[in-house]
Amino acid sequence: MPLPRNGRAVLSEAGRRGRVVLAPTAEAFAREAVEAGGGTVVGPGEGADCLVWLGRPAEVAAALEAEDALEWVQLPMAGVEGVAEAGVFDDPRWSGLTWTCAKGSFAEPVAEHALALALAGLRHLALRARATSWGEQAGTTLYDAQVTVLGGGGIAASLLQLLEPFRVRATVVRRSAEPLAGAWRTVTPEHLHEVLPGSRCLFVALALHPGTVKVVGERELELLGPDGWLVNVARGRHVDTEALVKALQEGTIGGAGLDVTDPEPLPAGHPLWSMPNCLVTPHTADTPEMVRALLATRVTENVARWREGRRLVGLVDPAAGY
Repeated sequence: MPLPRNGRAVLSEAGRRGRVVLAPTAEAFAREAVEAGGGTVVGPGEGADCLVWLGRPAEVAAALEAEDALEWVQLPMAGVEGVAEAGVFDDPRWSGLTWTCAKGSFAEPVAEHALALALAGLRHLALRARATSWGEQAGTTLYDAQVTVLGGGGIAASLLQLLEPFRVRATVVRRSAEPLAGAWRTVTPEHLHEVLPGSRCLFVALALHPGTVKVVGERELELLGPDGWLVNVARGRHVDTEALVKALQEGTIGGAGLDVTDPEPLPAGHPLWSMPNCLVTPHTADTPEMVRALLATRVTENVARWREGRRLVGLVDPAAGY
């Protein structure tokens, strides 16, 4: 039996058993998902070659230490910055593991929420929801507008499908300039400043890693302009909160629809709560009820692929952190 760099025993592809340990708890939905993929759920320390982790990102190391034959770890979240920041990916003990996450699994409901925030913002629904008198008529249409999508993964792909009926001219900003279905054009990050002016919406839907922290700051908000709306359904730390508050107060941008914030949860009394041009939802683009079924589908598919020696879905690059 070959040994990887971390010294843990690894089965050949032909000998993969699909023996899966669920941790920190063996929830029924996950057990059913594993069995639907042809795997077998075993207890901690019983020779599992797969770990389906269902707990907090930074606490996965404890489960790894309890196993001596693991080859593959399935994480429950789409963004894995919590695991990366805990140093797990950098630990030489786990250097031989294959990692997958749920990226792409929750794309449809998150994209749906992004569109809802955009439409609510453009139609001033945050202001009207707080209104106690008739007020003035106001609103902007999304039809035939220019929009920018920061990120080119599953959420972006699903969002572009939802935006198609609005005939938008969508520019996608991602690592590769390779065309993305539904996008008017695709550019790399160094061109972000060129495409922001004139965008009615800037959708933030990309992975969080050191290179994307505060990717939207004072300069980006200035370029978005007084008619543009920021919609963030990725991670709060993508946006410089101090710069955002200033931009909203001064009318530098039209407004913001935020499902994620920095800090998170957004504390009571924070300026963002009381701004008429800001709509905040409590990280509910993918609720636990939505996530459970979608995660189960990912687990079933990957367990089946693992047993058959096929490429897994949602592979993580530990070196890149996503």
